[in-house]
Amino acid sequence: MIKKLEISGIHLNADADIQKYARKKIAKLDAYMPRHARKSAHAEVKIEESKAKYKKQCTAEVTIFIPGEVITAKETTVNMHAAIDIVEEKLKAQLRRYKSQNSSQGSWRRAKAKALLGKIVRKKSSR
Repeated sequence: MIKKLEISGIHLNADADIQKYARKKIAKLDAYMPRHARKSAHAEVKIEESKAKYKKQCTAEVTIFIPGEVITAKETTVNMHAAIDIVEEKLKAQLRRYKSQNSSQGSWRRAKAKALLGKIVRKKSSR
């Protein structure tokens, strides 16, 4: 669970319902982080509501600070809850990529795959 989570509203007062919803969604993202990054990770959530000529637009932007990288996702929709859901999915994908690149098991798998590919290429070229 991401313990350091800051929620701020731009051009709106982020009511308790939206804050609770964002906190619930974003706090779960630590499951997609490597263990070494969980303790020092913190997130900033910016919620913005703007009214265009005939429609309301809600923007959710989440920035997660983890060791060695800053991961950001932003989405604008008509509904604030939908924007938070879409941002959560974007962050999950980015965190999976980060975890596979920075975990020792992921690098071991990549090294093993490279070694196997090297053997296959050498066998074909020796014919």
